[in-house]
Amino acid sequence: MNFKKQTFIILLVICVLTLQSFALENSLLWKVSGNGLTKPSYIFGTHHLIPLSFLDTVNGLNDAFEQTEQTVGEVDMSNMLEMQMQMMQHAMMPEGVTYQSLLSEDDFMLLDSTLTSLTGTGLAQMGQLKPTLLGLSISVLLYQRYYPETASGENLDIHFQQEAVKRSRPAIGLESIENQIHVLFEISSIERQAESLMCMIKHPEMLKEMIDNLHELYFAHNINALYELWKEDANSPCVSTEEERNALNKDRNLRWLDKLPAIMSEKSSFIAVGALHLPGEDGLIEGLRRLGYTVEAVK
Repeated sequence: MNFKKQTFIILLVICVLTLQSFALENSLLWKVSGNGLTKPSYIFGTHHLIPLSFLDTVNGLNDAFEQTEQTVGEVDMSNMLEMQMQMMQHAMMPEGVTYQSLLSEDDFMLLDSTLTSLTGTGLAQMGQLKPTLLGLSISVLLYQRYYPETASGENLDIHFQQEAVKRSRPAIGLESIENQIHVLFEISSIERQAESLMCMIKHPEMLKEMIDNLHELYFAHNINALYELWKEDANSPCVSTEEERNALNKDRNLRWLDKLPAIMSEKSSFIAVGALHLPGEDGLIEGLRRLGYTVEAVK
């Protein structure tokens, strides 16, 4: 075998191994052990709009939760009223900025009619809210319209923290509400927020497809396909910027990975965070493995 051919084969093997290392088993529940831990911790990928009945489909979930000593979420949800008040303070439009100043007349009318059809109220009542919050509200309302069973379900993230409190266990957050406020409302300019909102509204078929795919893939526990969905199609009319995407996922994962070793070392932990934080090269599973932990899918 000549040198060039040998080099090519070595590079090919490296590429294949690299790809395989980030192709995870399709599981939402993972066991974290080793690296000095006296007891294992578990990490579970949540979906913020899925009903509690879904938990019955996750093998080993109840055992994993009962075996741990504390619950860890994205944020501490023990005081929801205070969190909502802080969120709303930062969700208001800047002084002097209106949707009339941000949008063309046609876009203004389209946004107003969309809000009215979904909520019964238009921009006259909701126009003081930033575009990001309107976009999130529209997405949630459409999700609940397409999948009515999600409308009355208790939030999974809240559920696990409440169950921890019932068992007299600590329930802690990996970040503050201020961190989430910054990601939601301060990363992108108000003009960029308005642009993203209108793009979503002008492509309802794209939003419906995304909602359907997210729902189907999560119910299939298919975190690899969820990650591919998250990466977005470069040809999509509503592609996020790299800064926006990193702020939502990668940057938060890195901050959480700085905190998780001490948290898991102190107490065995049931860690419940959004499922999209688990997969990928920058995900929590690979991040924990790089830190020396054994991370295995629970089947």
